[in-house]
Amino acid sequence: MKSAEAARYWDAVYTERPTPEEPRPNARLVETVAELPPGDALDLGCGGGGDALWLADQGWRVTALDVSAVATTALTQKARARGLGDRITAVQHDVRASLPDLRCDLVTAHYFHTPYDQDRTPSLNAAAALLRPGGRLLIVDHGSTAPWSWNQDPDVRFPTPHEVAALMGLSPDRWEIERADTPSRTAIGPDGSTAEVIDHVLLVRRTA
Repeated sequence: MKSAEAARYWDAVYTERPTPEEPRPNARLVETVAELPPGDALDLGCGGGGDALWLADQGWRVTALDVSAVATTALTQKARARGLGDRITAVQHDVRASLPDLRCDLVTAHYFHTPYDQDRTPSLNAAAALLRPGGRLLIVDHGSTAPWSWNQDPDVRFPTPHEVAALMGLSPDRWEIERADTPSRTAIGPDGSTAEVIDHVLLVRRTA
């Protein structure tokens, strides 16, 4: 799918399903990052903006990217309303094509999936390359199908965290896997319903 088509698709999603005025951060981000010293963060596919707003509240300077201008405009407005406009830069950008020229201490990619075919590995590798030594890449993927998921195929298979790391080809000379597990949690869907789901969590640290 071309950039313009992807933008139209996600613009429609966020127009039809507006994000809450107080979007919540993802649970895996909070539990992983809460104790880290703040620095510069890159949020891939910022969506409703809950992660970027939470990071900024913790003192991080956040560059938040999304292919949807509807999403990034809403995030910019929320950041300004909270007095966080100087800590969040929300940019409409197709990360499949390129990434901004920056250096960061954290890259976060939560549920970086689409309903259309997309090889996300090049984008994840490009984002990882922006990390300073000591910086971390946090990838949180779906590990199960929720009742509100767009793909209800019972045979769908979700790559494990170690498989995601292997696809990225992260050299042990430069990267250390700090976490690779599959915890469960109670998730809340767009309609307010709840379900038990599994997350696939991969946290790697750049060592050199």
